[in-house]
Amino acid sequence: MARFEIKLPKMGESVAEATITSWLKNVGDTVELDEAIVEIATDKVDSEVPSEVEGTLVEILFDVDAVVNVGDTIAVIETAASDSLSVKNEKILVEEPTKATKIENEVETISNASTIDKVSASGKFFSPLVRNIAATEGISMDELEAIVGTGKDERVTKNDILAYLDGGRETTKSAEKHEVFKEEQPKIAKKEITIATPVSVNGGDEIIEMSRMGKLIAHHMVASVQTSAHVQSFIEVDVTNIVKWRNAIKDKFFARESEKITYTPIFMQAVAKAIKDFPMINIAVDGNKIIKKKAINLGMAAALADGNLIVPVIKNADQLNLVGMTKAVNNLATKARNGKLSPDDIQGGTYTVTNVGSFGSVFGTPIINQPQVAILALGAVRKVPAVIETSEGDFIGIRHKMFISHSYDHRVVNGALGGMFIKSIKESLESWDVNSEF
Repeated sequence: MARFEIKLPKMGESVAEATITSWLKNVGDTVELDEAIVEIATDKVDSEVPSEVEGTLVEILFDVDAVVNVGDTIAVIETAASDSLSVKNEKILVEEPTKATKIENEVETISNASTIDKVSASGKFFSPLVRNIAATEGISMDELEAIVGTGKDERVTKNDILAYLDGGRETTKSAEKHEVFKEEQPKIAKKEITIATPVSVNGGDEIIEMSRMGKLIAHHMVASVQTSAHVQSFIEVDVTNIVKWRNAIKDKFFARESEKITYTPIFMQAVAKAIKDFPMINIAVDGNKIIKKKAINLGMAAALADGNLIVPVIKNADQLNLVGMTKAVNNLATKARNGKLSPDDIQGGTYTVTNVGSFGSVFGTPIINQPQVAILALGAVRKVPAVIETSEGDFIGIRHKMFISHSYDHRVVNGALGGMFIKSIKESLESWDVNSEF
């Protein structure tokens, strides 16, 4: 007999963890090759994890709702043979104390060494590693509870407690080191701890638990604001020629391509062109390094059936003509509405476009989709009175106009680049030929 570890697979370059939502198999169940054994969810998409071997499920290492890091072992399958088994990528483990058992023993040792309770009086959960660090550094339960957590359900993570210590908190160990100095040492500024203001609940108030997706999105948005220095530029675009052109060809387009053409693929083409002209918008930041992306993969915010938004990605958008872009946009939007997006559909984005105009908004200030450095918001197309310049003089007329809003990371994108980028999009859209073919 041999044992095989099922690990949480990688689900995209920016996805580091997932939540276990449902086990499809129980301990003792027979598992076939490629049969799904567990359902998982990330802040981007829900998916299943298939088995890479045939055998019997003998261990489940994480409960439902547990947050698991990519690469962690989540289950163990016992196979029928140890020498002639065909698997996909992973190695077979000879019958011996499993890695999971070793981890459990290490966790137990840490737990026994810690003087911090696993769950505080207020119901806040602390992991064995966090409790061990707190005990070692002499952090009390009250002090630990005051640290703002960035993990699932606002749990304090290893990075949170280390950041708190690095911020100037005098630990037990460091105090002992400074004991030998008789002179009074200058005080280090304490890191300010933000504590959420308590919310009063009256008798008629309704308490609604945030959905799993809602919690993930909330965390993703807060993390983005804490990471990037957001700044915005706005510009108004006259899209009268595009409106006239679309109205003239939409029936012919549908008859030939069996696809409805909206404004979105036209705008996405203009964005892809602008990125080619200004490639330093198509970057990511890794510490003190800038990663310049070769591919132009456009994310497009799409609505899910439950009202939440997701960002499927059009790969190599600069290589698509208008027909190809239209089909890509419609296909991803349909898959999003029907909950059929795959992990590959939502990964690899380098720049994001969101259409706030679909909700009637004139413009918005979108939050950057990390690890990207910019995002564009498309406002509603409106009929407005405008000054029209002609060779015979200026006059007032009715034009179709819209605002586009550009949020960008001011750490690496300055105002000149951010402004020139959307000016390029404006010029591209306003120069649309009403007599062009598709």
